[in-house]
Amino acid sequence: MHEIHLTQTWVGYLNLVIFIVGYYFIAAEEKFHMNKAKPALLIGTLMFMLLGIYFTLNHLDPEPLHNEMEKLILEIAEIFFFLFVAMTFIETLIERKVFDVLKYKLTSKGYSYKKLFWITGALAFWISPVADNLTTALILSTVLFTIDKTKTQFLVPGAINIVVAANAGGAWSPFGDITTLMAWTAGKGEFVDFLYLFVPSFAGWVLTAWLLSFFVPQGEPHFDASLPKAELKPGAKVVIWLGAFTIFIAVLGHQLFHFPAMWGMMFGLALLKMYSYLHKRKNQEDHFDVYVNMKNVENDTLLFFFGILSAVGALHFMGYLEYVVKLYDIIGPTAGNIGVGFISAIIDNVPVMSAILKANPPMGIDQWLLVTLTAGIGGSLISFGSAAGVGVMGRLKGIYTFGAHMKYAWTVLAGYVLSIILWYIQFEILGLY
Repeated sequence: MHEIHLTQTWVGYLNLVIFIVGYYFIAAEEKFHMNKAKPALLIGTLMFMLLGIYFTLNHLDPEPLHNEMEKLILEIAEIFFFLFVAMTFIETLIERKVFDVLKYKLTSKGYSYKKLFWITGALAFWISPVADNLTTALILSTVLFTIDKTKTQFLVPGAINIVVAANAGGAWSPFGDITTLMAWTAGKGEFVDFLYLFVPSFAGWVLTAWLLSFFVPQGEPHFDASLPKAELKPGAKVVIWLGAFTIFIAVLGHQLFHFPAMWGMMFGLALLKMYSYLHKRKNQEDHFDVYVNMKNVENDTLLFFFGILSAVGALHFMGYLEYVVKLYDIIGPTAGNIGVGFISAIIDNVPVMSAILKANPPMGIDQWLLVTLTAGIGGSLISFGSAAGVGVMGRLKGIYTFGAHMKYAWTVLAGYVLSIILWYIQFEILGLY
């Protein structure tokens, strides 16, 4: 458990105020027209600066603070590099016209907005258990955006659908979501145990998608038949296979060698760079440069992650996240685990799950699976409550925002409630696990 308690000190109170104020500016991104990465980065770094001042003034041993920061750097680096590689691959696929071809195929078939809404959502649900929810949401929101760049009444429900589907798909697979991965690696369940969460995850997403589908406009996206058919640029297929292989290596490396997933991703990036070099030698006139594609990566999304994880890390260091665990003593595991879903929507689900695993409240496998489910799907309740949501906000800048999401948040809540009811029936009444 946590040895340092700074919640009752001036630095504890001040940092809590800074966190709340910063959080307000992140949530009100549209109101102030200030990119959410700016307040996130400011609060994340400032909170630790103040902790440094507090330790110096009180002549305290800085060792615990240094240890906390080192652990945090590790945690951030894993997500940062994973995201960076995933985004670089996506930018390369965009440049090689992969998404234009996909858009052509989807729009030339005359699919309606509603059908496209269901296709992208279903793809998100089925790809995320294998490719992880963040990469899946990034890819499919790019598809959504290439279909129609301006129709917000299609893009907003479509984006929410993708985030909810990716998070729900990730919740029942040990490497589909970081929180599920954490519970699995902490030995809270075997690989197969997590698959029992399929029914609650799937049904919750379907209910949300069905409710959202009523807001999707009629008609189909404009398709200009006179435009030439979209063609893949040379090397596009190899890049697709390299991307799939990179995810496979990341998962395999984690499974077999217990490597961080970003290590396999960086290996994949090295392969992509080698391929671009060989490709350039063969295709002088139509080659691609990975470094140029890297320039298009959403750096603000990466910096937002750095800021928010640092800020939550500071709260954890000061002892605030222990109050989350005290919930369990007061209200019991079922209500506590349901509450975790709402907390993980406000605070990133990774530190919340890490706090619960550190505290290790005495729970059976049914309850550990419930907290895996709620931490995984609860993040969908707020636009930046999950990695998938943050990724999509970066992709659909100015379209999928906090305010736009909150208009439809009740549909996500309905799905969340249904998932919990089905968990209760399956696990507590029928004992099917």
